[in-house]
Amino acid sequence: MNRGGAFRSRWLPYALVGPQIAVTLVFFLWPAAQALVQSLFVEDAFGTAMQFVGLDNFAALLADPHYARAFATTAVFAGGVTTVSLGAALILAVLANRVARGATLYRSLVIWPYAVAPALAGVLWLFLFDPSVGTLAFALKRLGVDWNPLLDGGQAMTLVILAAAWKQVSYNFVFFLAGLQAIPRALLEAAAIDGAGPWSRFRRIVLPLLSPTAFFLAVVNVIYAFFDTFGVIDAATSGGPAKATEVLVYKVFHDGFKGQDFGSAAAQSVILMAIVIALTVAQFRFIERKVVY
Repeated sequence: MNRGGAFRSRWLPYALVGPQIAVTLVFFLWPAAQALVQSLFVEDAFGTAMQFVGLDNFAALLADPHYARAFATTAVFAGGVTTVSLGAALILAVLANRVARGATLYRSLVIWPYAVAPALAGVLWLFLFDPSVGTLAFALKRLGVDWNPLLDGGQAMTLVILAAAWKQVSYNFVFFLAGLQAIPRALLEAAAIDGAGPWSRFRRIVLPLLSPTAFFLAVVNVIYAFFDTFGVIDAATSGGPAKATEVLVYKVFHDGFKGQDFGSAAAQSVILMAIVIALTVAQFRFIERKVVY
């Protein structure tokens, strides 16, 4: 028995997927192809002359110690953003799943930060932790913490990790809450009758059943940290102090638009795209094997 959908017109399926294909071609494949071509050339600052250099731009990047430092900075930043955003979202989702009164208001308030633009999120957190007027910076100083992210690289990294993670918590919260509500209550009640405590039920039942959702969100958050956090870093620290928060995506902008080295910036964007693709493939191929479905 054939239960597949049928279209009266053979062109209707192509018309339905046509807009998405057009968006992909115009905003992803075309710019990616342009970056790949441009990475093989050296271009002057005015864009009037180009010289073919092959893979010299890539060789120069791999030999550059500043680019290696940007790699390490990006790894720390992506790991911190993913860990903080997933952990905070899971805790909020567990609490929201237990709320009986005012649940709709609570969930709406938690989701709101996702509507904030990344640049605005960076400005908000910079204002909160500003060493001269920030309320949280004032509280840290009262506790004896010499807080100044404008001078301390570690504190600046902490600031952008918190700002970027806060922006992403709402997205993770929605998926975790949906996953929690999909878990049959009969399983938890049966475990409680057998004597399992709250932590034991959460660790042995809830977490394994949430592992597909957590795996998906881990992939999404890593990609978010690599690409979509440019606005946070540009607004909060501009890659400083002393390039302590200059991640790969910000280095592409700095070298291309400020340094006018378009060939190197294009090569960096190609490497960045290859890294994200490789990480995604590795996560789906190896880490997914440990996911419980």
